[in-house]
Amino acid sequence: MAETERKLGEFGFAGDDHVVPFEVAPLDMRGRSVQLGPLLDQILERHAYPEPVARLLAEAIVLTVLLGTSLKFEGKFILQTRSDGPVDMLVADFSTPKSLRAYARYDDERLAAAVAAGDASPEKLLGNGVLALTIDQGAHTQRYQGIVQLDGTSMEELARIYFRQSEQIPTEVRLAVAKMVVPGKGGGKEHWRAGGVMAQFLPEAPERLRLPDLPGGDGEGPDHDPTDSTWQEVLALMATIEPSELIDPTVGSERLLYRLFHEHGVRVFEGVEVLDQCSCSRDKIRGILEGFSAEEIVESTENGAIKVNCEFCSKEYEFDPAEFEAAK
Repeated sequence: MAETERKLGEFGFAGDDHVVPFEVAPLDMRGRSVQLGPLLDQILERHAYPEPVARLLAEAIVLTVLLGTSLKFEGKFILQTRSDGPVDMLVADFSTPKSLRAYARYDDERLAAAVAAGDASPEKLLGNGVLALTIDQGAHTQRYQGIVQLDGTSMEELARIYFRQSEQIPTEVRLAVAKMVVPGKGGGKEHWRAGGVMAQFLPEAPERLRLPDLPGGDGEGPDHDPTDSTWQEVLALMATIEPSELIDPTVGSERLLYRLFHEHGVRVFEGVEVLDQCSCSRDKIRGILEGFSAEEIVESTENGAIKVNCEFCSKEYEFDPAEFEAAK
C-alpha cells in the first residue's frame, strides 16, 4: 500500500479545487461545498482582470462548479450573462468530469467610471440583462436552458431564483470571494480565493417540497404540515456561515460542514477535482475556418497568416491561409 493511500478509518481532506459532496440524512438535505485557490489564480491572472471584474467572474466560477459537478452524465454546464452593464458578459463553462474554463468581457472606460463613482458592486457592474444556465448533453440531444433576469440581484439570489423557477427544488447557496496576501519576500504575494456551499431539500415524500417559501402559495394547501420546519432549519444553519469560513484554507470544506451540521450527522463523500482546462484545440479551430468562404479567409489573413486567439485560455493558433484556399 502506498504511503499516501489512506488506511481504513482514516479521514482525508479534499483541499483546494475539489468539490465535496455531502448529505445530512435527518434533514433530507444534500449539497456540495468547494474552496478554490490555485485554479482561480490561473484563470483570473491569465487575463489580468481589474479587481472588480475578477471578483464578479470568481463568483460565477464558484456557482458553475457547484452546479456543474452535479451532472450525472457526460456533458457541459454553461453559465452565461448578457447585460447592459460595464461587464456585459460572463461565461463559465464546466465539462464533465472536471474541466473548467471562464471568461469576462468588459468596457474599460465604463468600468473606470463606475469605480470612480463608487458604484462598482457586482450587481451594478452587470446591470440589466439575463443569466442563462444551460445543460448540454452533446450531439443528438436537446439543450436544457433556464433563464433568470438580471435586475440588480446578487449571484446567490440568482441561483435561488433559478432553482425555484426551473427545478422547483428548495435550494440555498452561499458564495464568497476574497484576495489574500501570503507573506513572503518583497511584502508577500496576492492570491485569489473563493468558496461556496449549496444545500438542497430532497425529501422522499414529494408533498414535503410544498413549502411556504416557494412561489404560488405553496404550503398553504391541506397537505401542508405546519410542524415540518426541516427546510427552515437548514436555512437557519446556512445563514450562520461567515464569508471568511468559505475561503479560509485552514477551515476547508469538511471542517465547515462539520461546524454546520454535526448535531444532525453530516456525511461527506470523496472530493471531485476541478481543473483549469480549456476545450479548445487546433483541430476544432481548423474545422471552423474550413467553413469560411474564400472572401472570409482573405479578410482573416494578416501578414500572410491567420491567427486565432482563444478567449478563454489565451492560446494562439496560427494557420497558413493556403491550406483553406486549396479546399475551396
